[in-house]
Amino acid sequence: MASPAAAGAAGRRIVVAVDEGEESAHALAWCLANVVSPAGGDTLVLVHARRPRPVYAAMDSAGYIMTSDVLASVERHASAVSAAAVDKARRLCAEHPHVAVETLVESGDPRDVICDAADKVGADLLVMGSHGYGFFQRAFLGSVSNHCAQNCKCPVLIVKRPKE
Repeated sequence: MASPAAAGAAGRRIVVAVDEGEESAHALAWCLANVVSPAGGDTLVLVHARRPRPVYAAMDSAGYIMTSDVLASVERHASAVSAAAVDKARRLCAEHPHVAVETLVESGDPRDVICDAADKVGADLLVMGSHGYGFFQRAFLGSVSNHCAQNCKCPVLIVKRPKE
């Protein structure tokens, strides 16, 4: 088995799933402090999954007409949310100049986007936060981290945020 220093020199590709939540920021900070080699050589790939744009009928159930201006506004808002999430993650990474950082923003179901991105970039490890949903929320909403742990081809590290 290779030593951690040798693994860092080999240039691991570590995918970190980021969103606008504090859980992903905590997971990224934890990864930077505990996983990334201080000697350098590792590359973090920050992956953000944008929810797909909803398909609206020309008129919604309340009788409002969805104009192209309204749809463009919705798209601008989604782009701003994605940009803010990625910028926040990049600022955290800036404190660690020995780490190369790449970003990848894809539209789709976060479960699929994250697993596909980890496969596409040849990830050695996927790091993601846990929202800490209870049993019923997981049953109805599904757990992105659980899906990735079950379906990603690389090891998955789920970082839980400490209770305050």
